[in-house]
Order: sequence, then structure tokens, then C-alpha cells
Amino acid sequence: MLMPKRVKRRRVQRGRMTGKATRGNQICHGQFGMVALEPCWITSNQIEASRIAMTRYTKRGGKVWINIFPHKPVTKKPAETRMGSGKGSPEYWVAVVKPGRVLFEIGGVKEEIALEALRLASHKLPCKVKLVRKEDLEAQNEPVQKSEEVK
Repeated sequence: MLMPKRVKRRRVQRGRMTGKATRGNQICHGQFGMVALEPCWITSNQIEASRIAMTRYTKRGGKVWINIFPHKPVTKKPAETRMGSGKGSPEYWVAVVKPGRVLFEIGGVKEEIALEALRLASHKLPCKVKLVRKEDLEAQNEPVQKSEEVK
């Protein structure tokens, strides 16, 4: 299970997931990737289940990159506890994901194997995702060139 070795603060507030991902929205390592289409929290157990599904399908061929890490602790109070008396203790860890974020990358295997492995992994995640190729994502995220004005 993924979690930080140490953190500055043990309990954090929930925060907001507005806007699109500005970082981590390019495929850097592999040839194929999985992009989030909606904001969500992905737990460390879900990340691990997705990783296992991909590596099993590829029969440990190729390479899988995980581009998200669960930095945020989620707290929970014990069952049948009265209101008040402070915040609960950390229960599990989540990665905050915004739309456009590349979650997983895969390379070194054939296209149909890679896309099927990513499809199997997507069933383990709580948000809608899109499977993309590196060249398709680069063409989509290319900045628009402004034409020079003629005087």
C-alpha cells in the first residue's frame, strides 16, 4: 500500500478539486496512457489493484509507470461516537486527481495488449478515464499558434 514515509501534518482538510490538471497531463515515459476525465480521490488500494491488473495481463512484460501518489490522509471517527471531541484518526491515503491527469503509462508491449491492460485497470478506479496514445495526446495538448496581424 502506498503512503508517504513522513508528513508535515497528520490530519489535513478536504480541499477542493476545481479546474483541470496543469501538471502531469503529458505522457512522458510510455507509449500509451490512461487520462482521468473527472475529478476524484483515488485510494492507495485502488492504485495497487490497477497496477496488479495491468502487470498480470501483460504477463510482466513491458513496463508500467504510476504517475499518481496518495499524499492526502483521510480521517474517520470510530463507529457510534458522539459529535465533537475533535477530528478522527487517519484511516487511509488518497491521491487527488483532476481532469486531464495521466494516471498510468505503459510501454514495451504491443498496442492491443497495452490498451486491454489499461482497460482492465480502469475498472478498478472510481472515475471515468480515457485511454490514449502518446502522439494523440501531444497533438491534442499542443498550444495554438497565433497568426501574426498584417498591417
